[in-house]
Amino acid sequence: MKYEVGDDIIVLLSNEEGKVVEIMNDKMVMIEIRGVKFPAYMDQIDFPYFYRFSKKKVEESQKSKKVYVDNIPKEKPKPNEVKVADGVWLRFIPQFELDDFNDEVVELLKIHLVNNTTKAYSFDYSQSFFNEESFQLKNEILPFHDFYLHDISFASVNDSPTFTVDFSLMSKEKNKASHFETHLKLKPKQIFNRIEELIDAFMKSMKLDLSKTEYKTVSEYNEYIYGSADVVGLMCLKVFVKGDDKKYDLLKESAMRLGSAFQKVNFLRDLKADFEDLNRTYFPNTDLSKLDEKSKLKIIEEIEADFDAGYEGLILLPIEAKFGVYTAYSYYKKLLAKLKNTPSAEIKNTRIRVSNYQKYGLFAKCYFSYKLNII
Repeated sequence: MKYEVGDDIIVLLSNEEGKVVEIMNDKMVMIEIRGVKFPAYMDQIDFPYFYRFSKKKVEESQKSKKVYVDNIPKEKPKPNEVKVADGVWLRFIPQFELDDFNDEVVELLKIHLVNNTTKAYSFDYSQSFFNEESFQLKNEILPFHDFYLHDISFASVNDSPTFTVDFSLMSKEKNKASHFETHLKLKPKQIFNRIEELIDAFMKSMKLDLSKTEYKTVSEYNEYIYGSADVVGLMCLKVFVKGDDKKYDLLKESAMRLGSAFQKVNFLRDLKADFEDLNRTYFPNTDLSKLDEKSKLKIIEEIEADFDAGYEGLILLPIEAKFGVYTAYSYYKKLLAKLKNTPSAEIKNTRIRVSNYQKYGLFAKCYFSYKLNII
């Protein structure tokens, strides 16, 4: 065996260094990098000193070659870091504390002014409750910078807080106004109504599991999936985009389709338990007692269309959310591929699963795709 537990290693694709913490089999090991454990194929890692030695040898061999002035290629300009200019924003970041029952509750909202533009501004910011000023600040914010303003208690959201910002360009420009004033008034009833709508839809579908055993129409089927899966995708999306309504509206259809795909895969692989043990039928216009290849492939085509639509939104997610969602997407796609290749008669008699070995491989592949930004 090339590696042993405790060996220092380097990940070849990302140059990150870590340790071997477990030998999984003759092809894979569990490694730990900065406190995070994940599986890796042995051909994707190496010993750091071997890597450094071989790299040094290559560099030395390159240095030893004579290079004449006429042969030196012209240096190409390197692009600056990509920054998306999408405006100036107020960002509200919840701060959690533990209550008497050891549950996390939001106590404070930290308020930041975010300048995602190429312009620098001076600003006059004020915040009030019921038209009475509570906080005021004058300062400057540079291009593509984040400025912490102050905190408000979460409970005070019920007091209709109003936020006012008067912006002035720090460098005057011809044909542009010298300043611009904008207002934002939080309407807690509207905010919590949206959340409550999602929760109500979820609870409605969960209650149906207590009594309803057959979904005879496409409308019933779609309504159940919306409440049991789509709204979960929407709740997660709300967190992933950090409350950015513009991005939420852009990605919500994809989030719902991905939630639908996951749920329909679960329906298909749990067909035996649902149909035989619970006498439950989710797929409308399908006789599960006589499930044939034609009916199975029709269901799978529907799921594949959901996956395609979901992936279009997945690639637009913020980077910090993309890895987790992509891993779940890859796992369910693998599960769907196995279902597609499994005869319909076998699906009715056994629960199809992805082996732990394949899960480790999927996880490793997703991790490296994420680190290399090729998702």
